[in-house]
Amino acid sequence: MKVTNKIKVSPDKVSKIPVAHAVGRRKSSVARVFLRHGTGNLKVNDLDYIKYFDTDVSRASASLPFSVIEAARFYDVTVNVKGGGKSAQADAIKLGFARALVVHNAELKPLLREYRMLTVDSRNKERKKYGQRGARAKFQFVKR
Repeated sequence: MKVTNKIKVSPDKVSKIPVAHAVGRRKSSVARVFLRHGTGNLKVNDLDYIKYFDTDVSRASASLPFSVIEAARFYDVTVNVKGGGKSAQADAIKLGFARALVVHNAELKPLLREYRMLTVDSRNKERKKYGQRGARAKFQFVKR
């Protein structure tokens, strides 16, 4: 006995179904990225990315895959991001977006590698040590 579970989806709901999903991380930021068929919109926490990010550098970093890959313009990108600062969140979005594109189309991997979008920036803040002013800075030495 063969059982098939075919779910029929109406055409207007096709754009709401995620094509690919990926996670990007940077420092303490975590970005969950969802790709859907669309017109090239990038929404971060239900806001347009231009409204969400306050600097042009962060905006450019978050939307870098759009400028590198022409096919990315045919997807709407929805991102849930939390933790860290805006700059780290932008880098986490860039990594998650690139990973989602690779999940959907593996042929894009060499091009994304060439632009270093799949490379994880694993640098974190070094912890402060006891008996010191900071992670590496010491208290000023007093002779007398």
